[in-house]
Amino acid sequence: MTAQSSGEQNACQMLSGPAALKRFADFDGATQSQQHIKPLHWYVACRLVLEGGFLPDEITPRPPFAVTRKGGSFRISHDPQRATGNEATILGGLKTKNVDVVVTKAGIGPVLAVSCKGMTGAFRNLTNRMEETIGECTNLHITYPAMVFGYMFVIRANRQLEEITSEGGAENLPPAAKLTANDIAIKRGGEPVESIIRFHAALRDLTGRRGIRNDVSRYEAVALAMVETDAVSSGALSLAFPAIDSPLRFEQFFKTLYLRYDERYVYSAPDLKPVTNRKVWSKDSPVFEMGLCEGLDYEVRVSAEE
Repeated sequence: MTAQSSGEQNACQMLSGPAALKRFADFDGATQSQQHIKPLHWYVACRLVLEGGFLPDEITPRPPFAVTRKGGSFRISHDPQRATGNEATILGGLKTKNVDVVVTKAGIGPVLAVSCKGMTGAFRNLTNRMEETIGECTNLHITYPAMVFGYMFVIRANRQLEEITSEGGAENLPPAAKLTANDIAIKRGGEPVESIIRFHAALRDLTGRRGIRNDVSRYEAVALAMVETDAVSSGALSLAFPAIDSPLRFEQFFKTLYLRYDERYVYSAPDLKPVTNRKVWSKDSPVFEMGLCEGLDYEVRVSAEE
């Protein structure tokens, strides 16, 4: 087997949510490389195709799929050679901005975007992220008020150091065990540290934008997720935080994005439906025959009849 080139390694890959989050949880290099968060970009891009019904050519970075059409039927296949790893540059009201995942419709422009951020430690600095978070949303909504914008933030669920070090020898310790007190996300009793609770409260005020005349500094959807780091459940989402009734639960994120998109670009603009309608994939698509969609953490958008 030949080694992958850097271009192939950085191109969008088909990953499940748990696989992408496990890479985030286990990454032990420099975060400036973005290698801890890139797999999440790829997961989002692929999910927007398989579950969301957007065409691969409309998405940046381009997911590893190809689509063929026969009549009203759309067949999708896995095609890694067509994948890219670049980001889209969007014209903002204040400055241009590179955004992690963007859906662009011909003749309309960017219609949906997702910004993915992650922190592996230094959680006392979380509040410093708010200025950047608000500024990014405001900047892009000024130019594209109809664009559906989602913000996904993942945090390593680093446990109290005493609990971690009691689990085994130093050579078996997860990355969280090597961190300082400032890097702890979960206290001994199982509660998040205060900085994360405050961050959650601040993000609650930035989500839920429903119409294009609403506050441009609010996102249509925000997800805040804590990712387990221990050897047994590395990459799994914490079920305890955020609370089950929080609007920031990961499970609600994509559903909200699709709903806002359909309201603005499909239901409110019936003449644009040939362009904006989200596709439904044929049941006999090669991607299903290969078994690549087995074990995904979401349902693929498949036609009920052929």
